[in-house]
Amino acid sequence: MNSLKYIFYTVKEESPILYTIVWIHFILALGCALGVLLDDRMLMGINVWIKPFKFTISGGIYVLTVGFLITLYPFSVKKKNILRNWVSWTMLFEILIIVVQGARGVQSHYNQSNALDGILFGLMGLLVGINVLIMIFFAIETLRLKLHTKKSVQLGILMGWIILIFGSWIGGQMIAQMAHNVGVADGGEGLPLLNWSTLGGDLRVAHFFGLHAIQIIPLFAFAISRNEKRPQITQLIAVLLFGLSYASWIGYTFYQAKKGIPLLTI
Repeated sequence: MNSLKYIFYTVKEESPILYTIVWIHFILALGCALGVLLDDRMLMGINVWIKPFKFTISGGIYVLTVGFLITLYPFSVKKKNILRNWVSWTMLFEILIIVVQGARGVQSHYNQSNALDGILFGLMGLLVGINVLIMIFFAIETLRLKLHTKKSVQLGILMGWIILIFGSWIGGQMIAQMAHNVGVADGGEGLPLLNWSTLGGDLRVAHFFGLHAIQIIPLFAFAISRNEKRPQITQLIAVLLFGLSYASWIGYTFYQAKKGIPLLTI
């Protein structure tokens, strides 16, 4: 809990604008949660507000993550502010599109049923593309520079960015086939809340774990590095093995989905 407070405090002190955008995401998530309770409209087999709820939570966490991690890079204040603005504002605009489409009761992704929906879907793709380029930039800089942290943590951050980029590529695979399910149509039976298909393959599983690698692997590295008595080489090996195991899990879920096999059946 203290670590979480430190992250929020650091982000607030370093970038009040980004910090505000993080809270806009979480306030939108609360509004979407109320929507689930008060609005019984359904879309693709689930309540119209569930998808916006999931994306607002995930988007807020990502913006918060970038806001904190960027403090570890030896960038100038100007460079940090440029990166913060690009990440936070593009993410917010993408999330707003998803929330608006949910409120309208229509799909946000793969929706080209009319000119407006097609434009919004294309704009989402552009915003995602900008963020992927920024992810690649961070990965290169993490490899090239010495961050203001321990080597084991820097390794965890590097692996987080690389796997995140792969997770984003999986998102591109879904766009290419204009669907997230494999072997069955989108919108069938799925796991509670997550709605991952229980009838066929679902690329959202690997996509989800890939996108959150940038939180999970660095958090593991931070935890490992807190023990000052643990040798640095041991820390590095532990982070490397954890990162490779995590990547293997994503590879497995991606392979499973492409074969049309659900993660779980109920």
